[in-house]
Amino acid sequence: MSGNKTALVLGATGLVGRALVQQLLKDSRYEQVICLVRRPLSDRFFDDPDKKLTPIVIDFAALQDYQGYFSVDHVYCCLGTTLKAAGSRAAFRKVDFEYVHIAAQLARAQRCQSFVWISSVGADAKSKHFYLRVKGELENAIMRMPQLNHAVAVRPSLLLGKREESRRLEDWGQRFAPVLRRLLVGRLKKYRPAYAPEVASKMIQLHRF
Repeated sequence: MSGNKTALVLGATGLVGRALVQQLLKDSRYEQVICLVRRPLSDRFFDDPDKKLTPIVIDFAALQDYQGYFSVDHVYCCLGTTLKAAGSRAAFRKVDFEYVHIAAQLARAQRCQSFVWISSVGADAKSKHFYLRVKGELENAIMRMPQLNHAVAVRPSLLLGKREESRRLEDWGQRFAPVLRRLLVGRLKKYRPAYAPEVASKMIQLHRF
C-alpha cells in the first residue's frame, strides 16, 4: 500500500544524502521525493523504478528564494562540508550553519510536519573545536526556533562509506571500523563509526508519520 507523504532532501548527493534518497524512493509511505541540488543529476544516479524523484537545480546562496519547495511533509537536511573543501572557516560556516539554518526557517514557514538534520557527536556551542562549535551553535539556533514542528538532530560519529573525495580521518575509520564497532560499547557506543545507510535509516525513523 503506497502512502501520500512528500519528502524534501537537501544534500542528496553526499554520502548520507545519497543513501537516504535511495531509501526514501523504496519507502512506500512516500509518493514523491524532491531533491534540491547544485547541478543536474545523471539518470543513473538513483534507482527510481516508481518515478518518485524530482530533482531541482537551485542556487544555495539564494536558498530563501526557493521557499515554495518546502511545502512538503518532511524535510531532510544532509548538507555539510569540511574545512579543507570549503577553503575557509567562513565558507564552512556558510554551508554547515547558514544553509541548514535557513532550511529550518523555510520548513517552519511552510509548516512542515518535521525537520531532521545531520549534526555530529560531540556538538557543543562552547567547544574549543571549531567544527563541533559550529554544529553546537546550529543545534541551539534550530532547537530554540519557535513554531518549528518536531526538529531533531542526528549525531553520527565518523561516517563510513565510499566518497568521491578522500577524507583522512574517515579513511582511517574505514580501515579500523570493524574493531572500533566491537570495542565501543555502553557509554562509548555513540562514538562508533557509522555507515551512511544506518544514519539515513535513523533520520527516517525520527520523522513523524
